[in-house]
Amino acid sequence: MNQDILEWNDGEDNQVIMDQDTAQTLFREGAIFVFLDVPVGTEFGIDYNSWNVGPEFRGVKMIPAGLHFVYYSACNKEGQAAPRTGFFYNFRKKEIVVRKWNKLLEDIDPDIDVRGDALQKFHDNKEEMDRYLGAYPYENYKKWVSLSSCMSETLVERLQPENGKILSVSEFISESSNTASRKKANDNLPDKSSIEPTSAREAESQLPQMKVQPGTFIRFTELPKRRYPDGSTPAEITKCSMDSTYILETLLKENYNSIEKDLLGEVQFSFICFLIGQVFDGFDQWKKLVHLLCSSESALTNHTQLFLDFVGVLYFQVHEIPEDFFVDIVSQSNFLTTTLQEFFSNVECSSADQILKRKSRKFKEHLTSKFRWDFDSEPDEYAPVVVDTS
Repeated sequence: MNQDILEWNDGEDNQVIMDQDTAQTLFREGAIFVFLDVPVGTEFGIDYNSWNVGPEFRGVKMIPAGLHFVYYSACNKEGQAAPRTGFFYNFRKKEIVVRKWNKLLEDIDPDIDVRGDALQKFHDNKEEMDRYLGAYPYENYKKWVSLSSCMSETLVERLQPENGKILSVSEFISESSNTASRKKANDNLPDKSSIEPTSAREAESQLPQMKVQPGTFIRFTELPKRRYPDGSTPAEITKCSMDSTYILETLLKENYNSIEKDLLGEVQFSFICFLIGQVFDGFDQWKKLVHLLCSSESALTNHTQLFLDFVGVLYFQVHEIPEDFFVDIVSQSNFLTTTLQEFFSNVECSSADQILKRKSRKFKEHLTSKFRWDFDSEPDEYAPVVVDTS
């Protein structure tokens, strides 16, 4: 691969390993993402692969058809990267998608939409353009598929921000400086800027009121706040407080049209937004959905396929998390180990399908062997409390 096009970030061999037939098929039928006027050194990535672009970079070729995640970060002369911006795109066979960099915005130019005759020119000059395009790293394609197998284009369109961009850092606007009415109201108030605050609350009150820029926030599905149905007895309320099946059933019916795969698709969407898109809210949503599924004991008997697929989704996700990531984030409050401990216990104690039980045991054994996680010790919250009576 021409090093003037892309310089690899991941430290791996940049040789794309694929057989000749696959290479020829992707060359004929693979999609092309053309990215014009991108400054040298800019971080650019697609799916699980990222590079710093070289002086001859014009985009990526041989992209397998399907849903992909494209992202980029402007870099200064010292190599420091700006917050990451990305977007999901469902590439069709032989499709050519053209985007252009805006130097002032340090982002894709929103006013340039290449279609019709202008787009046809890129198709006509495909062979001449080939030398300026880096090849999609096919060796990592299976890894990407394992992380996105349950995601559909329809689901992504529902979850992604209205502007289509996944931002690692939220864009905020000041309410006080964006409406004439608030400005007028502030003009009539005494100037407090020169008065030193006497408390943290007073200091906070003097800060401008900020809110997330409309259309830029990810539309994650909100979990129902009510944990039990109307008319529940005290015993039923107690049961629902320990078993999240009612919330799961409500969520599937009201938010996913009872399509179980879409729930797992959001688990994957949230994970990708966090791990690759660097959006921390994605981690929060991933935790909520994982905990919901792991704590829905009664649902194990009625949603066998959902939980079989859930184990598969978690298997691939756990293997893509860097080791230091476990120490820094996932292991906080032992979230993953305690949550999975509850799941494994629920599966064993339930009347779940035997296939699910076997798959759960194998997953547990694998995690214990690979990461040395202990799922058999009693969690601290259930451990006996020693009372000093002296």
